[in-house]
Amino acid sequence: MKKYEVGPETVRMLGLGHPWVIADRFTKGWKGAAVGELALICDDKQKALATALLDPADRVVARIVGPPGIHLDASWFRKCLQKAQQLRQQAGLDETDAYRLVNAEGDGLPGLTIDCYASYLMIQLYSAAWDNFLPVLLEVLKELFSPAGIYRKLRPQETRQLEAKTSGKEYSRLLWGHAAPVPLQVRENGLLFLTDLREGLNTGLFPDQRRHRLDLMQRVKGKRFLNLFAFTGAFSVAAAAAGARQVTSIDVSGRYLEIARDNFSLNRLNPKRHHFIVGDVFAELAKLDQAGERYDVILFDPPSFSTTKKSQFSTRGGTAQLVSATLRLLESGGLLISSSNHQKVEMSDYLKELRRGGLEAGCELRTIYRGGQPEDFPVPASFPEGSYLKYVISVKD
Repeated sequence: MKKYEVGPETVRMLGLGHPWVIADRFTKGWKGAAVGELALICDDKQKALATALLDPADRVVARIVGPPGIHLDASWFRKCLQKAQQLRQQAGLDETDAYRLVNAEGDGLPGLTIDCYASYLMIQLYSAAWDNFLPVLLEVLKELFSPAGIYRKLRPQETRQLEAKTSGKEYSRLLWGHAAPVPLQVRENGLLFLTDLREGLNTGLFPDQRRHRLDLMQRVKGKRFLNLFAFTGAFSVAAAAAGARQVTSIDVSGRYLEIARDNFSLNRLNPKRHHFIVGDVFAELAKLDQAGERYDVILFDPPSFSTTKKSQFSTRGGTAQLVSATLRLLESGGLLISSSNHQKVEMSDYLKELRRGGLEAGCELRTIYRGGQPEDFPVPASFPEGSYLKYVISVKD
């Protein structure tokens, strides 16, 4: 196993338990480093510090997989996956079969995630360094979990290239087993949802919001609920199932809202008793305000960045504008539930965006809850970058 030297700052970070080696002037001197190579990371005295998987063309040039001298064989993968499976016993999955089985750095497999959808597994590799190890990983997954099929979701850079095309919108490949039915029905907190493991950048359900949907169900009985950027309506279904008096879902995609209606029907909830609005969120908020519509609970969980023909939204700066527009429709004493999965925006900065939005609307917001990822999305204490999800509940005075 070859050795590669890192600088003093990287030595310090590795000593603190950080799982990444970031490209710098020291890593530029690595000779012959190859993607997927298993190597020893060492200090200037050639002392081995850790075993890493190399990806020299990436910003993260090496991902730490363990102490010096380990090998990524079937035994190693088996131990990692069994440990991950045991941790999921803390995740409250009795009425859930859509969850994250492996959360990259949080489960000792940096740059690799595995999601479970009913009897199917979905692998996503955030580094090409894992490609050479896919065969042994597949064998261990089959041995431990006996899935009906295993998919691989394409890497983010690959999906961006596909998204630029007008056709060819399949973002995953079946690696082994039988193809999943389309749609595939999964269960979360006892509710049923339709997913698609083939198409779209997302499957139709975000498992990292599972706990928050359960929390929402405790807050909306008899209330008027507005769900912005509703996607396929998972929060809307949860609210309606919990007894919300009226649920309004807004999304720019008519196709997503059709799936939302199907999700309502799947759970024996009559979609005709609720409202589904296709359109740009800001434009529709203005229309609802002019019509005098008001709500007791409003939730928004936008993508980090999205563009429509008429406008664009980004978490940085856009959140304050969204808060301001939303508060005009929220009753005094009502709940504003705001969420973001933008990894580069920390909670403290996100709260500043909420404050700015409240000031612009002339309202006082009191935060009563702050949340993040559920138990199946663990994050090492030494890796704050992994805590991407922000979920805040505020009361409008």
